[in-house]
Amino acid sequence: MAVVNRDPLTAPHRTRNDAFLTAGVAVLAVVLALLVDDGLPLGPPGWALLTGAHVPLVWRRSRPLLVLFAVAACVTPYHVLDYNHAVPIPATLLALYTVAATGTVRRSLLTAVVVLGPTLIINSFTNPDGALELLRISGWVIAVLFFGVDARFYRQYVASIVERAERAERTREEEARRRVVEERLRIARDLHDLLAHSITLIGVRTSVAAHVLTADPDRLDRKAVAQALDDIAETCRTARGELRTTLEVLRADEVGVSAGGEREWVAEPGSGASSGSGLGSPEGRGPLPGLDGLGALAEAARVAGAEVELSVHADGVPPSVGAAAYRIVQEALTNAVRHGGRDDLTVRVGLRAAEGTLRVTVADDGAGPGTVHGVGSAVRNGVGRFGLVGMRERARSVGGTLDAGPGPTVGFEVTAELPLPREEPS
Repeated sequence: MAVVNRDPLTAPHRTRNDAFLTAGVAVLAVVLALLVDDGLPLGPPGWALLTGAHVPLVWRRSRPLLVLFAVAACVTPYHVLDYNHAVPIPATLLALYTVAATGTVRRSLLTAVVVLGPTLIINSFTNPDGALELLRISGWVIAVLFFGVDARFYRQYVASIVERAERAERTREEEARRRVVEERLRIARDLHDLLAHSITLIGVRTSVAAHVLTADPDRLDRKAVAQALDDIAETCRTARGELRTTLEVLRADEVGVSAGGEREWVAEPGSGASSGSGLGSPEGRGPLPGLDGLGALAEAARVAGAEVELSVHADGVPPSVGAAAYRIVQEALTNAVRHGGRDDLTVRVGLRAAEGTLRVTVADDGAGPGTVHGVGSAVRNGVGRFGLVGMRERARSVGGTLDAGPGPTVGFEVTAELPLPREEPS
């Protein structure tokens, strides 16, 4: 089967193997010459013609048609001289098979016509009354050609199966690599959401505590310092819990993925798990938060020193879209607190669902894009580019778009449009 499946035109060591095959066919011809009596005994011309019919078989796969013509050129006078007719049959059949196995069906049919015509004519002169002999010769020629064509089709069929299997294997490998890349990006986004926001809050609250300690040492506001430290401790607990959740998910054997590409986790019984991630989210394990967690984000930003105006007019938002909106608002609020550049920063957060789209807007009145503290300048200079890229990836994960840039007058504005699934009419 390995020999049949291998392409005869590209098989390795084909000339060497054909030389061994030719030697075997020649030995078989000598045995037939000695044991079979089907014509005149071979004399020197007969042996010479027989040798000339076998030698070209060494190159049968390189030049199949030329080899067939060379064999026919030697076999035709051999039969005309009425030598033992059974002796050159193996060499003739091998040449016919090679032509059929390496060529097209049309070439095989033309070969059958070209070979059968002279053969039948010669046989009619040498054996006028041998109608059965004519039928036998024609049957052998057609059978060998048919077997060669069938072997060629079978070889092509096996090659197509192997090629499809290899293509499927390549597709699986590419899909696996793509999933690995997507998973790495998702992990990077999650870690950025977790660490960047928590570290930002810790930095802001640490600055508050330092300011209280250095502003007026004689009249130390112990309550303000204690509150700042408590906020820092709460943020650390939140970050620790979410980091543990992320690591547990990475080690989990079975992880559910929502339609928007977000992970969904089921809280363990008795663990006190709750939802949340990032700014103001409580410690625990559970599904990623949605629009119901925006209040906690706004409160965390207020504790950090910003005035947040939150307006939500959206009901029945799918969890995947809600999670994407939550992450976008989370990152936008963090950027506003981090790069606002003023103490009386005001951030307006609005979410409105209309005409099958959830529109998310986060705008602040922080420092303009021309100052080093402005978010616009930071983005243009490459600072915070991962947060902006992450927000755009969150929007694309649910088929939406996101624009970010300087506001109409001052500050920075983030606008996202997230499509909502259309409800099928009942």
